[in-house]
Parts: sequence; structure tokens; C-alpha cells
Amino acid sequence: MTTKILQKLGQDYTELLENKEYCDVTINVGKDHNTKIFHAHRNILNIPYCFEWNYYIGRTNVLNILVAADELLLQDLVDYIQEYLINNKSIWMKQHFELIHRTSFQSNYLLELQQFCTNFMVQFPKKTFKSLDFNMISEKSLVSLIKRDDLQMKEIEIWEHVLKWGLAQNSNLVEDPDTWLDDGLKSMKITLQNCLPSIRFYNLSSKEFLHKVRPYKKLLNQQLYKDLLNSYMDPDVKPNDNILPSRNLKIDGIIDSTIVNLNIVSLISRWIDKVDVNINFAQFRELYLPYKFRLLLRGSRDGFTPKRFHELCDDKPCTITFIKIKGTGEIIGGYNPTVWLASGGWGKIKDSFIFSFRNKQEFYKDPILSKVKDFNYALNRLLERHGPFFGGDILIYSENSRTNYSTSYCQQTFYEKKIRNTKNNFSMEDYEVYQLINR
Repeated sequence: MTTKILQKLGQDYTELLENKEYCDVTINVGKDHNTKIFHAHRNILNIPYCFEWNYYIGRTNVLNILVAADELLLQDLVDYIQEYLINNKSIWMKQHFELIHRTSFQSNYLLELQQFCTNFMVQFPKKTFKSLDFNMISEKSLVSLIKRDDLQMKEIEIWEHVLKWGLAQNSNLVEDPDTWLDDGLKSMKITLQNCLPSIRFYNLSSKEFLHKVRPYKKLLNQQLYKDLLNSYMDPDVKPNDNILPSRNLKIDGIIDSTIVNLNIVSLISRWIDKVDVNINFAQFRELYLPYKFRLLLRGSRDGFTPKRFHELCDDKPCTITFIKIKGTGEIIGGYNPTVWLASGGWGKIKDSFIFSFRNKQEFYKDPILSKVKDFNYALNRLLERHGPFFGGDILIYSENSRTNYSTSYCQQTFYEKKIRNTKNNFSMEDYEVYQLINR
């Protein structure tokens, strides 16, 4: 980056020298008629060119330089300083988060610092809210935060913070919405108009909706409130396709996955325990997490060969396999309540099942649970060159145990439902195998 800055500086100097409009020095080179005139600038001639950025930056308030560069529209320098701070001063920035946050969101061009602040707030929202005067946070910062799918806060807490922020911007209003006059209601709706679309109202519990949202129903779009009411009164009502997905919350010790989130884990845990197996949207409002998922294998970490699968997963009871299909975002997999083996014939299992999701963000949209219908062929343990092999319905294998999987496809055979609309071979972006352990 330093090289780029110097190159840009050199280019700017060249353009400046070629422009005679502001030259205040003329240099004649040569003798008599054999002369050439050069135009220059007195200030440039006085600059010591042995300028060293790191020397300078170590003795100056970097943030002040950044603010000045931003005000002067020196975007190359702005980009360089942002990169320098993020790569070299991240600990210092976290220690002085309030200052960094306030400075970055006062500009429309400090995008990297804004992203740094938002990422930190997403990971540690309660910690950062304590370090900030949350009521003074800018609308731009608040919206960028609550838009994030990975914001680590319960939805009811997000809603309460947004309401608190909105009331702080309308100091003439009290918390009780029944006391608001038309002008106050209108003002509050205008204040929150860019925040409300990012609240995941469908993910609140019935009690939260009743006590925390219903009193403020006049703030919401009438059709949205009607749809919400129908959804909470009838658990079998499916919401429209435009609702936002549940946030990708993380709970320490449950699962460490690059493929699925806690929402999928919760639903699969219900299927395993046969709790509310008839899918309706009401299930997705509260997580059901009776198990820890202990990672046995991750393809991107451990390799995509049958040999590694059997080395890491054989003889481990109660495993779940997740497969992310390359190019489509689909997630498929299956549950094996017994153990995997490199040999032993067909596994006769009654409680195994396979499944598919469009992707982890839209897990609630038509997930497919397919139970085994011919338990004599639930699992295939015929050859060591097989990976996780659910009957004839999910087939993964290779020409030999030491080479990467060469064949992967789905076809409805021994399970109740088809989990993909095609029998074509697919490629795995990644796959994971977990052992389930009671919490």
C-alpha cells in the first residue's frame, strides 16, 4: 500500500509540474540560444524528499490525519490509513471504540472503519452498547447493525433497543404509546422508518409479541401486523416469502459449523427426538437444543476421501452428516442412530432419516424430512470406498478409498421422499459429520 501511495504521489507531482497555471519559479537550463525553460513550484522545491510514512505516523495522531485527509478528499491516503489502523492497531481501536465509532460514522467515506465497527458490534453487542451512549448512535450505524443476519442478540432485545433509541430521538414522547398524539406517532414512525424493515418480528415468541409488539402496532405497516397476528394465532399459517430469516446466533458448545446454523440444528434435533415433527412455522420461534454436536470430520479440513471418513467416523454412535452442494447453496444430509463401518453389509435401522434445505438462511421454507421406509436398506456399509451412504438415496463414493469422492448424487429409493429434484451428480462445497452428545 505504501508503494501505491508513493506512486500516486509521484503521479500527482507530475501532473502538477505539467500544469503551468500555478507555477511561481522558472528555471532556465543551458546557454545562449540552447536553453530550455522548466516551470516549478517554490513549496515543492523546499520539501525534503526523504519522507518516511512510518516515521511520521508514529509521532502524530493518526486519527486526526485520517479526518483531515477525509475532509480534503484525499481518498488514497484515507484508504491507506484505514488499512493501517485495521491491520496494525485493532487492539487500540477496540480499547477506544467509542472514539473510532463516532469518527467513522461522521463521514460517508470511512467505509472500512465503519465495517470494522459494525463487525465488532455484531460480535459483542452488549459490550459495545455499554461503551457507547446507545441513544446517541447515528441512524446509519444502527441500521447497518440491525440489518446483519449474524447480530448476536435476541430479537426481542433488538426490538427493545430500537424502541429506546427512537424514543431518545423524540424526547417529548414517553414510553407508553397510548399517550402519543397523532403528531407524536407520526414523528416516531418517521424516526424508525429505516429500522423497522430489519426487525425479525416473526421470530418473537407469542408472549413477546403480545406484550412487546402489540402495544406499538400503530408503528407497523397494517398488512404486516395483520400477517403477524394470523401467524401467531394459527401456527400452521405460513408467512409470505419476503420475511427475513432468523439471525444466525451462536451458542458456545452447541456446534461449530460452516454449513448450518442453530436454526437448522434445532429443527433436526426435533426430528431426532420426534418432537413436533409436523413442520409449522411456530417451531422456528424457539430453539430446541438438547444436544452438543461434536465435530468428527470436515472435508475442507480433513479431506474428501473415504479413508479419512472411516478413520474419523467409524464406530461413533449417533452421527449427523451435513453436505453443502456447490453452486446451489442446498444443504442435504442424514441421521445415523447407529455407527458407520467400512464393511458389514446393509444397516437395518428404523430411526434413520435424510433431509434437505434450500440453504441455511431460508431453512424454514419447505425443508424436507424423509424417513426410512425400508429399514433393511437404511445404510450402506458394503465397501470401504463409500463415504456416508444412506441407502440408495444419498450416495457418495470413490474409485478407491484414498482418492477424493468421484460420485455423489441423490435418488429416491429406500426413503419416503425425494430430497432433490435431480438425480444428476453434484459436487460438494464441503461436508461435515458430527456425533450427538446429550447436554
